[in-house]
Amino acid sequence: MAKNVIWAVIFATLAALLESVLFSRIKLYGAVPDLSMGILVFSAYVNGTMTGQLTGFFSGIFYDFLSASPMGLHTFIRTIAGALSGVLKGTFFLDTVVLPMALCGTATLFKALMLLALHLLFAGSVPAYHPLTSTVFWIELLLNTLTAPFLFGFLALFKPLLVSGREQ
Repeated sequence: MAKNVIWAVIFATLAALLESVLFSRIKLYGAVPDLSMGILVFSAYVNGTMTGQLTGFFSGIFYDFLSASPMGLHTFIRTIAGALSGVLKGTFFLDTVVLPMALCGTATLFKALMLLALHLLFAGSVPAYHPLTSTVFWIELLLNTLTAPFLFGFLALFKPLLVSGREQ
């Protein structure tokens, strides 16, 4: 399990760097795909809840250092997202298109709702986009959903690193 978590965090960290350095320059209506969330969802879904929580926690810490948001915000959201994605382990057959799109779309929606709830709870000190009125949210949801099959296909090439021995 430790090997899977370490490699998933490395992949998520590289994706977060790619998002902040390269994709931030080629935004589509102010939105970029959240590839690190997709990596977290993949790792949690194929390995289970504990791996999802640990990957979410450690990748969230790194994401917090990259962003200007309050420390611990992304750690909190990604830890819960990893745990919830891990709960689904083994419930569905991991196909190549529909399930990755559904998982990443749901994770994006979950992230937006958590950000909105924390924004309301902490009187606006937490940055959030409003899911119903923000075009950035809808574009990000579309990008995350459309890139999910390609991301999961790419990550499947690294199964010996990202998936525990029993699941390969």
